[in-house]
Amino acid sequence: MPFRDECGVFGICHQEEASRQTYLGLYALQHRGQEAAGICSGDDQGLHLHKAQGYVADVFTEAVLDALPGDAAIGHTRYSTTGGNVASAAHPFLIQGRFGQVALCHNGNLTNTEELRSRLIADGHTFTSPSDSEVLLALINRAPADTLEEALIAALRQAEGAYSLLILTEDALIAARDPHGFRPLAMGHMGDTHAFSSETCAFDLVGAQYERDVEPGELVIVSRKSGEIRSRFPLPRVQPKPCVFEHIYFARPDSLVYGRSVMVARREMGRRLALRHPVEADLVVPVPDSGVSAALGYSEQSGIPFDFGIIRNHYVGRTFIEPKQTIRSFGVKVKLNPVRHLLAGKRVVLVDDSIVRGTTSKKIVQMVREAGAREVHMRIACPPTTHSCFYGIDTPKRQHLIASYMSLAEITAFVEADTLGYLDLKDLEGCMDDDGQGFCYACFTGNYSVIPNG
Repeated sequence: MPFRDECGVFGICHQEEASRQTYLGLYALQHRGQEAAGICSGDDQGLHLHKAQGYVADVFTEAVLDALPGDAAIGHTRYSTTGGNVASAAHPFLIQGRFGQVALCHNGNLTNTEELRSRLIADGHTFTSPSDSEVLLALINRAPADTLEEALIAALRQAEGAYSLLILTEDALIAARDPHGFRPLAMGHMGDTHAFSSETCAFDLVGAQYERDVEPGELVIVSRKSGEIRSRFPLPRVQPKPCVFEHIYFARPDSLVYGRSVMVARREMGRRLALRHPVEADLVVPVPDSGVSAALGYSEQSGIPFDFGIIRNHYVGRTFIEPKQTIRSFGVKVKLNPVRHLLAGKRVVLVDDSIVRGTTSKKIVQMVREAGAREVHMRIACPPTTHSCFYGIDTPKRQHLIASYMSLAEITAFVEADTLGYLDLKDLEGCMDDDGQGFCYACFTGNYSVIPNG
């Protein structure tokens, strides 16, 4: 649980209860953002918006959904990558402009936001939030174009970085993905109903069938009146670089992301980790929840028994009241608890998806030792994270990433493990059937496809 997730988007068109279907879609995507949620729906009377800070189930009640009528809707679950955790930065954004009402929600992060914002402010635009999504809407509204579709294309040609967008207008639902395809966006259908989602697990809940991904650089336009669907590729062609961390950590294991099973990829990461870093041990224990699939793969390959030696409390909210008297590692203990009778006297292989700052890993190792483990061997199902992400993931600055300034031996000593092993980059590429060119590995290599400004 090292990184904060980015965001989740869901949209649906030609569906009688669009807002309720979108609510269910967002419920399935709750893991991608827990700071805020929002839905914008559309009917013959126009677009209707409700958004607020909090979990999906808290933001939307029966009365709220009743006030979101229409046959089309887009929705968003949010973790802040730009704009901070403030109410004004919640999605979707809705404006009344040159092209009528336009609503937009966004998963990703523009790398030239401040440059675009400064230019728009100089032209007299006033912003209501620090969100880069509002920058995109301003670019659309001010584009020298006769139609919204052409204005959107003009805006996206100015935008740099990562974006998977859903846009709702009085006439259409539009999906768009940046030319590198950094963030996922899947398409599905139920008869004449078209749906879009960050992950396919949302389709499973609403009864939609996965069709394909929105391609990098593609615009998909669904007419709200006829249901006709069109595709355009108006942006410059570049080498796609989808984020590999979707399969390592972010996505739910029951999802297809980029058309690939997350569960299958993670188990293969665990298998290759066992081949790369074998160790004599009694028990393989995942750090829940994102370490589970890799730990299963490690156990299957190594023959070391697997068990849930750490249990996660799934009901911990965004905040909790800490005791006045200091309790060692309280922040970890409120979320994770060891199963002492499984760990006592055992040589434990502790499998996690990644190490970021190292402080949480250290507390987990200490907790497992205090539960009686004789040895603790950490295995990490990705390469060392040495560089920050600028494409929609809330990672620390590089100087706070432990692998950017410590050697393997130093990290091992810091987290107080007996041994530590990371998945090799070539092994990760093998898990993704990749030759090193098909995914973004910038957080491991520093080789950025789009150079961040500043």
